[in-house]
Amino acid sequence: MNVYRAINALLDYGVSRGLLKAEDRVYSRNMLLHELRLDSFTDEHAEGEFPLEDILAVLLDDACARGVCDDSVTFRDLLDAKLMDCLMPRPSEVIAKFRADYAESPEKATDNYYKFSRDTDYIRRYRIRNDIKWVTKTEYGDIDITINMSKPEKDPRLIKLAGKAGKAEKYPACALCAENEGYYGRVDNAGRSSHRMIPIKVQGQDWFFQYSPYVYFNEHSIFLNAVHTPMIIDRNVFIKLLDIIKFLPHYFVGSNAGLPIVGGSILAHEHFQGGRYEFAMAKAPVERGFSIAGFPDISAGIVKWPMSVIRVSGADSDRVVDAADKVLKTWKGYTDESAVIFAYTDGEEHNTVTPIARKRGDYYEIDLVLRNNIVTDEYPDGLYHAHPEYHHIKKENIGLIEVMGLAVLPSRLKYEMETLQTALLEGADLRADDVTAKHADWAENIAAKHPEMNADNISEIFRDEIGLVFTEILGNCGVFKRTEEGMKQFDRFVGELTAGN
Repeated sequence: MNVYRAINALLDYGVSRGLLKAEDRVYSRNMLLHELRLDSFTDEHAEGEFPLEDILAVLLDDACARGVCDDSVTFRDLLDAKLMDCLMPRPSEVIAKFRADYAESPEKATDNYYKFSRDTDYIRRYRIRNDIKWVTKTEYGDIDITINMSKPEKDPRLIKLAGKAGKAEKYPACALCAENEGYYGRVDNAGRSSHRMIPIKVQGQDWFFQYSPYVYFNEHSIFLNAVHTPMIIDRNVFIKLLDIIKFLPHYFVGSNAGLPIVGGSILAHEHFQGGRYEFAMAKAPVERGFSIAGFPDISAGIVKWPMSVIRVSGADSDRVVDAADKVLKTWKGYTDESAVIFAYTDGEEHNTVTPIARKRGDYYEIDLVLRNNIVTDEYPDGLYHAHPEYHHIKKENIGLIEVMGLAVLPSRLKYEMETLQTALLEGADLRADDVTAKHADWAENIAAKHPEMNADNISEIFRDEIGLVFTEILGNCGVFKRTEEGMKQFDRFVGELTAGN
C-alpha cells in the first residue's frame, strides 16, 4: 500500500467509523496532504479494509523517509494525532452528540463517547493490547495485575531537546489542563490534536470529562477541573465525587490523596479518575460494622482489605458526605504514637484519605482509604509505602488505581522476568547479572517454594508470586496492619468515630 492508497484507506476508515461524513472527504483529504506535505495526489485505492495501525504506519513511515517527521515515537505520535484530527468533528459537535445520547441514557452517552475515543486513535488500542494482564487469587479476592507496555519510553535524544526548550511559561500548564484539547504538542508535551472533552458541572464549577489515553481498566475516565488548581482532600471532594456519580451512576469515581508519597498522580491539577469497572476492593465485604456518632442512618464499617479502609453508605447523599467528612476530619487530627501514626511532625501534615465513590442500588457509598506519608530513617521513601524488599517489583507511589486492587507495574518487568526465568531453569548464578541480581533472593525463595517448577509452569508461578508481592505492598501501605495488634489499633481509631453513642 503506497501513500496515496493509505490516504484513501484512512478516509474510508473515517467514513465507516462515523468520524467523517462522505461530503467532507475531499476537504479532509486536502488537510491530510497539507500535514504530510504532499503537493499532488493520485486517486488510488487498495483492495480490502486495513487496520488503522497499518494505515497510519504507511503514512508515518513515508513522512519520516521524506524528512517531514523525525523518526521517533514522540514525533510520530504528534503527527499521528494530527492526521486523525483531519478526519474528526469539532469539539462542539462531539459535545452535542454526547448530550443527545445522554438525553436517552447516561450509558448510551458513555458507550458512544468511549467508542469515539478509541476509533479516533486517542486511545491507541494496538499499544494497549501489548499490556500484560493477569489475575492473582488472594485472601482479599482477585487482584488485577498489569505490566504497562502502553506508554512508550522517551528517546534520550528527545529528553535532551526538551531540556533545551527554554524556561518560557509552559502551555498547557500540565498534561491535565483543558488547554490540551486540540493542542499539537511538542517534545515535552504529548500531542492532543485528536483530543475531545465533554464539559460538565461539578459542585457548580466548570469541569471536563474525558477518557484516559492509557486505559488501565474499562472506560478509564478522567474528570478534571477547568482551572489549574491543586488537589485538596476536604469535604468538598466528597460532594464533587457524588455529583459525578449522580451524573454517571453506572461509573465509580475516586481521587488520589492530596499529599506527596501517598498521592499517586499529578497533584498540581485537581482531577479524579473513574470508569465502568468493579475492582476487588469494591467487592470486598465489610468485616466489622460500627455506627458513627450522630449518624444512625449511615452504615459504616471496616473493609476486609490489606489497606485500612472505612466504608460509609446511605440513601441521602448529603448525609453520606457529612459522615465521610467526620471520618476525614477525625483522621487528619489523629495521632497514635504506639502505632507510629502522627498527624503532624514539625508542622507538616501527614494524614489524608484516598476516597472512592459509587452507587449501589439506591445507596451512595464512599470508601475512605486511610493514608499517612510520614518518612523515617529506616524508610526514607515512606513508612506506609512499598518497603525496600519489594522495590525490585515496584518502587513507585501507590495511587488510587492500585489502592483499589489493580497493580500498574513497570514495563521493565517483562524483560526482567523472562531473563530471570531462563536463568533459573538453566541453573545460572542469579547474582552474576545485574538484571537478575536484584530479584535473586526472591527468585530463590520461589524456587524452594515450588519444587514442581519447570519450563511449562514457571511463567504462571511467577505471575502469581508477583501478585502476592503486590498484595504485600498494599499491606505495607496500610496504616493499621492486619495483625491482632494492628486491628486493635484500628479499633482505637474507630472509637474516636463512635464516641458519644
